[in-house]
Amino acid sequence: MFYRKYEFSLQLNQIADALILAASLYISYALRGYEIVNLDMFPEIPPLENFFWLFIVVCLFGPLLLEMQGYYQYPLEKSVRRSLQQIAYAGLWAGLIIGVCVIFLKLNIPSRSVFLLFLIISPVGLLIREAVFRGIHLRRLRRGAEGESIILAGSTDKMDELVRGLSPVQQLEVNVVERIDLERQPVEDLVESMHRHSVSRVVLAFGHHSSDSLQASITACETEGVEAWIAADFVRASIARPTYDTLGNTPMLVFRVTPDLSWALLVKSLIDRLGALLGLLLLSPLLLAVAIGIKLTSPGPVIFMQQRAGKHGRPFKMYKFRSMRTGAELEQDRLKNLNQMSGPVFKIVDDPRITPLGRWIRRTSIDELPQLLNVLLGHMSLVGPRPLPLYEVENFELTAHRRRLSMKPGLTCLWQISGRNNVREFSDWVKLDVEYIDNWSLWLDFVILVRTVPVVLLGTGAR
Repeated sequence: MFYRKYEFSLQLNQIADALILAASLYISYALRGYEIVNLDMFPEIPPLENFFWLFIVVCLFGPLLLEMQGYYQYPLEKSVRRSLQQIAYAGLWAGLIIGVCVIFLKLNIPSRSVFLLFLIISPVGLLIREAVFRGIHLRRLRRGAEGESIILAGSTDKMDELVRGLSPVQQLEVNVVERIDLERQPVEDLVESMHRHSVSRVVLAFGHHSSDSLQASITACETEGVEAWIAADFVRASIARPTYDTLGNTPMLVFRVTPDLSWALLVKSLIDRLGALLGLLLLSPLLLAVAIGIKLTSPGPVIFMQQRAGKHGRPFKMYKFRSMRTGAELEQDRLKNLNQMSGPVFKIVDDPRITPLGRWIRRTSIDELPQLLNVLLGHMSLVGPRPLPLYEVENFELTAHRRRLSMKPGLTCLWQISGRNNVREFSDWVKLDVEYIDNWSLWLDFVILVRTVPVVLLGTGAR
């Protein structure tokens, strides 16, 4: 239903179908070679390399022709008959392309037996792939594993109309955690709901698109770093980038202040998981040595665990090597007058609660290494805004500061390589995080990771 969200699924299905078509062609050739099916006048069959061009045509044009027939649209609600029709029409176009190549480019083609086998095997393979995808996806939806929680806001009649336009499968794909009638309720209720439910999407449906509540709602979502999906004409936004999508049968304008769903984000996620796994394996001797050192030099657990705010404020348990004496959190109120950071963040340069070993692992950032497990689990990224404790997020003085929560938190960030403790104003810290979000790219992540290495080795800005 959120078709941009399922762009990865579509493209991965196209890659899978290209491989299925290539495999079907190879199997057809192999079966003809064994003379399981032979409709040809001559028993000899030319070498496979003579038809390499055909594999290229099948892999490149096959998924494209299927997409032109709407094969990848509404995959969860299609019948087998409809899929077969789309495959047949795509096959006719593919035959035309192959005919043009043979006639005008004088290319060799396999025997009739190979084509017959291919016409039997390839549709079966495509239908099996589609059935497996549909079964897995529907099963996950019914378990609630893939449905997305959203807030629905606007006028009651328009919200009802939008929900009525959703098919049964589409209703499984969204979970409306709260409906807010903004013609009777203030926008503050929407903001509180976003905080309460930690959603990444708010759907706005108004009867009058010039409503002041609509503009205020967009501003609220923009400030929070949450996508606003609007069944409306274009509305002004100062930061968010408007894009077009559909929800059910309703056209939507999407105002997005975070990087759009893309292959670059998928690559970032893949790099995160592989990098975290590799880091844990390579650094395991160091991790073990630090763990033993902490256990021998101070009483208490080796790992310090704390609830931190993840993407959109969603809580997760973050892991660190314990660098303070046990019960240090209980002493924070007594040390408030020593806080050297403005805003809700609590930081002391020479914190008296830090153990001798803890001071060293903090200076070298070794205390943060257990967060590689958070990255591996998907709670964090290698690069992103640093995660703050929940109580600090709740005490943000400006709602605009919550926009730093619109991307997954990371092990390192622009703040980390800009002197860390030398940045004393929380607003400056937020500016660095927002700068990262607004200019994100894989190259920027790479630059930050490279610049983090000397910062960690030299202990720059860390005390």
